Amino acid sequence: MSEALLEVRHLKKYFPITAGLLNRTVGHVKAVDDISLTIGAGETFGLVGESGSGKSTVGRTILRLHEKTSGDILYKGIPFHELPHSEVRKLRPKMQLIFQDPYSSLNPRIRIGDAIGEALLEHGLAARDEVRDQVLDVLEACGLSAYHYNRFPHEFSGGQRQRIGIARAWC
Repeated sequence: MSEALLEVRHLKKYFPITAGLLNRTVGHVKAVDDISLTIGAGETFGLVGESGSGKSTVGRTILRLHEKTSGDILYKGIPFHELPHSEVRKLRPKMQLIFQDPYSSLNPRIRIGDAIGEALLEHGLAARDEVRDQVLDVLEACGLSAYHYNRFPHEFSGGQRQRIGIARAWC
């Protein structure tokens, strides 16, 4: 195995259950309960499980979109959850999730070209006048054509939506 790019050790993510007028915590939903994994440089990792098993929560917790309950997450040996938010924002474009059902992650009112390009703008990876060309290159690399740029999510097949998810992660 190659050098560890991402190492997750005993990750737990619990969500509180609150009740009463004061919203006191009366229990926890154990969305992720002790998962460990290692992803080497150049490797692709797929997480498989039934609906509700915590796959998305694992990904979101690794990316710090949810704060972990406990466990360690190391990115290139660096404790990811101890980094300042500004450093996390710089690293997030290098760590992407691709969901099995990309339709649910696509805004039905936003054209695909804009949905793919928004990450380039958000993370300062391209100037506004460069985004269209970069998105068109990524669309082509993912097996889609330039005329797909201005289409809406409902105009694509399931396989094409998967490629859109890959294109978004690529950017």
